[in-house]
Amino acid sequence: MLRQSATHFERTTGISLETEDASGATTRKDQEPPRPNLPTILFDTYIRGAYLGSEMTLRQQLAVLTGVLVALTLLVTASVSYWAASTSIIGMMDNDLRTQGAMLAYDSQEMSSDEELAAEVQTFRRRNPHILATASRAESSRFVGDEIPVGGDFARMNYGADVSARTLHGNRVLVTRLDDGTVVALSKAIDPTRQLQRSIAAALLVLLSLGWIVSTMVAFLVSSSGMRPLRKLHLALKEVTRTKELKPLPVQGHDEMARITNAFNDMMASLQDSRTRQAQLVADAGHELKTPLTSMRTNIELLMMMYSAERQDQISAEDRADLERDVLAQMTEMSTLIGDLVDLAREDSSNVEFEEIRLDVILDEAVHRVERRRPDVTFQFNADPWLIMGDRFAMGRAPLNLIDNAAKWSPEGGTVRISLRAAKKYAVLVVDDSGPGIAPEERERVFERFYRSAESRAMPGSGLGLAIVKQVMDRHGARIFVEESDDHGARFRVVFPGRPPAADEDILLEDEGLDIPRLPNKPQLS
Repeated sequence: MLRQSATHFERTTGISLETEDASGATTRKDQEPPRPNLPTILFDTYIRGAYLGSEMTLRQQLAVLTGVLVALTLLVTASVSYWAASTSIIGMMDNDLRTQGAMLAYDSQEMSSDEELAAEVQTFRRRNPHILATASRAESSRFVGDEIPVGGDFARMNYGADVSARTLHGNRVLVTRLDDGTVVALSKAIDPTRQLQRSIAAALLVLLSLGWIVSTMVAFLVSSSGMRPLRKLHLALKEVTRTKELKPLPVQGHDEMARITNAFNDMMASLQDSRTRQAQLVADAGHELKTPLTSMRTNIELLMMMYSAERQDQISAEDRADLERDVLAQMTEMSTLIGDLVDLAREDSSNVEFEEIRLDVILDEAVHRVERRRPDVTFQFNADPWLIMGDRFAMGRAPLNLIDNAAKWSPEGGTVRISLRAAKKYAVLVVDDSGPGIAPEERERVFERFYRSAESRAMPGSGLGLAIVKQVMDRHGARIFVEESDDHGARFRVVFPGRPPAADEDILLEDEGLDIPRLPNKPQLS
């Protein structure tokens, strides 16, 4: 899988990776692909890339994108330029024909006979040899001059002046009609204009091709330059992979590459923190497991030696029972410690999707469980209904640890008080015990893994219960504080986010037979 990912990265970025084979040997590939010449660039970028698509390197993809955008821009610009030039050329021809036609038409108004008009047309033709001309007086229906194809007979109009132009049979024909009925038609071959248009089109095509080639070269050079910071980042990451040291990468500037580098630094800082916590957990677990394992092994070996040698009479039944109880107690302690370690590791790597859960119902279940274990302690419990988004398993374990810790430190006949007070945007859980309390200088340390004060070393426990509570609360956005209770014991105050449930949610839970605790004489929030 790693080799496939490295191959994909190399194909898409043009940068090679170091990979390890099954035997652990490192294979180093060239750090940079060979520099191709221009024909190879064009072929790989536009011909081969069009068929392979996803096989193109990032450098080629940038070159293709830039080249295509520039080519489209040049194509649109060339098309608009050609259209504007062609329109301008035809317009200039029409303006010239319009001017010449108006002059001939006004001169024709002064002619009194068709012969004089024919002479005037011939004079016009000598001055403008490239223009064919024909004219008709207002008093006559006869046209004199050249034969001009206009797609049909001239239609005389009895009103107004008019000028019309059209292209017929390779000629530009313009007809001028004065308001007195005089008509003049001029025709000019359009071939020279077409040749000029073709010359303009050829020039634009050459410029378009040159622009496309230049843009491709520039795009490739720019993409290569833009990939240089990525290559530096890649080399730095390879160094991290080689040395296994999660050192921060150097950040230069404030551009996108700087943000990517910062993201990698954040990721490596998170990995380093996870690695440190994992190593600390393993070290602490090994230390904590060593003592009960050694003691349990000694007791078991003593019992095995006694039974195998049939020396039961050398030790009293009471001492033998004490040894067996010690072994069972140590096994229970081991089971508790291993369970706490599993829960702690679960919290370290938890990615469970949160769901909406009733905190007051969870607290009620936790109180009942602890009551069964400590019947010699009085429990006072009041809770407002409260909804939070969280991990149901973790939120079931953390309050149980908190209440169990209060019961453990409360003496026989003591009292544990649990209350959950709700507001509009948050709820406050308070757990008080009747124990000796926690010294101010130790109130922050009680949440450390395996931390046990001098007074707690004689008490059963793994030293992980409150660490699990703190970790769960942090993951759920809750804040936990350690204070002194009213009877000088320990008070744990937890502030939860969330919301009060709606009235119909309470009714639904009651219909399902769940015990929903309520504070007496306190109105419910809606």
